[in-house]
Amino acid sequence: MFDPLKEAEKIKEEIIEWRRDFHMHPELGFEEERTSRIVEEHLREWGYRIKRVGTGIIADIGEGERTIALRADMDALPIQEENDVPYKSKIPGKMHACGHDAHTAMLLGAAKIIAEHSDELKNRVRLIFQPAEEGGNGALKMIEGGALEGVNAIFGLHVWAELDSGVVGIREGPFLAGVGRFLARIIGKGGHGAAPQYTIDPIPAAADAILALQRIVAREVDPLESAVVTVGRVQGGTAFNVIPEFVELEGTFRFFTNELGEFLKSRIVEIIENTAKAHRCRAEVEADILGPPTINNGEMAKFVRRVAEDIGLNVGEVRKTLGGEDFAFYLQKVPGAFIALGIRNEEKGIVYPHHHPKFDVDEDVLHLGTALEVALAFRF
Repeated sequence: MFDPLKEAEKIKEEIIEWRRDFHMHPELGFEEERTSRIVEEHLREWGYRIKRVGTGIIADIGEGERTIALRADMDALPIQEENDVPYKSKIPGKMHACGHDAHTAMLLGAAKIIAEHSDELKNRVRLIFQPAEEGGNGALKMIEGGALEGVNAIFGLHVWAELDSGVVGIREGPFLAGVGRFLARIIGKGGHGAAPQYTIDPIPAAADAILALQRIVAREVDPLESAVVTVGRVQGGTAFNVIPEFVELEGTFRFFTNELGEFLKSRIVEIIENTAKAHRCRAEVEADILGPPTINNGEMAKFVRRVAEDIGLNVGEVRKTLGGEDFAFYLQKVPGAFIALGIRNEEKGIVYPHHHPKFDVDEDVLHLGTALEVALAFRF
C-alpha cells in the first residue's frame, strides 16, 4: 500500500492554501454557500458521487459491503478577528475561530489522495462536509439527509489548542460533554427605586437564583462526576433609580451522562421557579438539552491509535472537556471516534484558545490530519 504520510506531504502547501482561502471567507452556520461550492467542485472533479443536504455535502467513492465515514465541519463564528496575518478574515464580524477551515481543508486533501488511489480501496468511503456545528446541530440535518445510511463507522478530526502541535490526541469513552441551555424571566412589579415597598423587585430574586444555581454542582452532583452550570447572561433594568418589571437569565449546563443532564435540567427549573416564588415573583423558565455527550467507541479509538502509530504519527492522550460537539449525534447511531490534532505552537505565538479573536492554527501540521484520515479510510 502507498504511504499516506508521504502522499499528504506532497500536497501540504495545497492544503494550507485551501485553509487560508476558507479562513479569509468565513460563513456562519447554514450559510456555507461559497465553502460548499468549492468543496463540491473539487469532489466532482475527482470522481465522487455527490448528494447535497442544504449547504452540506455527502460524497461517496469506492464500492464494498462496508462503509467508513469521515466528517469535517465548515461553519465559522460571529467573531471579529484580531490576528494580523495575510489570510485574515475579509468578512467583518465573522471568523474561523474554531478551526473548521482547517477541518475542511484537511478532509479535502484526504479526498484528493483517496480518489487518486481509489482502485486500492477495499470498502466504500463517505465524506461528510457538515454545516452549522456551532450551535446549529448541523449533524442532525446531515443524518436526516442520509449521511449515516449504510455506514459502519465514523471518524471526525478536530484541531486542538490544548495539545502541542502535531500530537494526535485519542481518548476512549467520554470526550466532550453534553450541552444544555436555559432561559428564564423572573417577573416582579416595577416602580421607583426610592419606594421599593410598592414594588416586587426581581433583581434580588435573580441574584439569589444565580447563587443557588452554583450550588447544584457544589452540593448535589457526585464530586467524582464532571458538571457545569453557568449563567452567561443577566439582563434587567434601564435606569439607576428604577426597579424593573423583570430580569432575564440565560446560561448553559454541561454533563457526561444523560441521567446527569436530565437531573441538571430539572433542578435548574425548580430552583429558579421556587426562588422567584420566595421573593413574591413568578418565573418563566425554559431548559433544553441541545446535544448529548460525545462518547468514543473503545474499539474504534484503539483502531485510530494503531493506525496513527503505524504511519508514524506522534500519538498522545487528550483530556476530557466540558465543551460540546454535535459529532455526538453521529456516535449515538454508529460506532466511531472523535480525534484531536494538536496545533499549539508557542514559538509561533499560536497559543490562543478556541473561539478567541486571535485563535490560529499551526498550518505545518495540517497534512498530518490528512494523512490520518487517508490511512483510516484504507485500513478500515
